[in-house]
Amino acid sequence: MEAPGQDGDGDRDEGGAKVRKQRPFWKELPLLIVVALVLALLIKTFLVQAFSIPSDSMQNTLQRGDRVMVDKLTPWFGSEPERGEVVVFHDPDNWLAGEPTPETNAVQDFLSFIGLMPSSKEKDLIKRVIAVGGDTVQCAKGGPVVVNGKALDEPYIFPGNSACDDKPFGPFQVPDGKIWVMGDHRQNSLDSRYHTDEATKGFVPVDDVVGRAVVVAWPINRWATLSVPDTFDQPGIGAAAALAPGALGVAGALPLVLLRRRRLTSGRTAG
Repeated sequence: MEAPGQDGDGDRDEGGAKVRKQRPFWKELPLLIVVALVLALLIKTFLVQAFSIPSDSMQNTLQRGDRVMVDKLTPWFGSEPERGEVVVFHDPDNWLAGEPTPETNAVQDFLSFIGLMPSSKEKDLIKRVIAVGGDTVQCAKGGPVVVNGKALDEPYIFPGNSACDDKPFGPFQVPDGKIWVMGDHRQNSLDSRYHTDEATKGFVPVDDVVGRAVVVAWPINRWATLSVPDTFDQPGIGAAAALAPGALGVAGALPLVLLRRRRLTSGRTAG
């Protein structure tokens, strides 16, 4: 007689087909945990990552302790920071020198590693992109920030702050592959303005940008999307891009003008 559990009746259905016994949940639980951790790590590496706001430099847009979700996917497809975006970036040249690093335990470190908690040890900053490669940016005391000759209306600036009275700057031309960043709490932000005498000249390499902050995820009562303000959509602010079609038109028309002049000249000579 065949023993149940091998090839006997205990392993076959009514049609005589073999039935695979389901493994107990407690045996599958470790595998499920491993899969979940791998997925969390992949999401943190390639898709989104939580970031905790460490200071008051982005008030009132962001408050100290807010958790934002950072889009890390689009940079993989060649997308670069644009004017008006709030971005997280690695410390370009010891901008955070002297800032204390919070103490953490092993559990917090592990959760940060897989992306379930913001990391408190990474030397990252969060600011707003004001100008990108090719732009000319400046700000005189008492005046607004000006990008490519266009004055910015900045409703996101902390109430009572000026655009740059504490640290006027420029005009500076932003090199290709770099960005100029400023905090929304202008009088409490050691941003690009305060590093113009250093090796970076105040510019942040695009390669140091982790991603764009797209939403305030925590606390729940502060949930909000971080959209680009309308002031960065005003006509003509992309001066470098706007000149390109005109320059191409001139270059295309020049040979025709020269050819016409040559024909006119040769006609007069022949007459």
